[in-house]
Amino acid sequence: MTQNQLFARLLVAATLSSAAAFAAAQQDGAMAATAKTSAATNDAAITTKVKSTLADQKQIEVNTNDGVVVLTGTVASTDQGTKAIQLASAVPGVKEVKSELTVASK
Repeated sequence: MTQNQLFARLLVAATLSSAAAFAAAQQDGAMAATAKTSAATNDAAITTKVKSTLADQKQIEVNTNDGVVVLTGTVASTDQGTKAIQLASAVPGVKEVKSELTVASK
């Protein structure tokens, strides 16, 4: 094999390796985007379910990020806040509930 042939084969091999690496990176990026979209969709579904569960407590705002629910707002009593946290925790898909609830002063 001549030096030119060897060089040509090495060049082809390097090009193919680069193309394969590029394709793998594109696939990884697409999979990551799909996972983010799926997580966002799941978070929206969780938020909707928690809001439905807390329908009688309109003063409580619900936000979800990666399955972590954050409750904000003002409740009439500690018991009402505790009940809201328990109800939110029972919704399927909820990993954790963080409370930023405040109790209204009397």
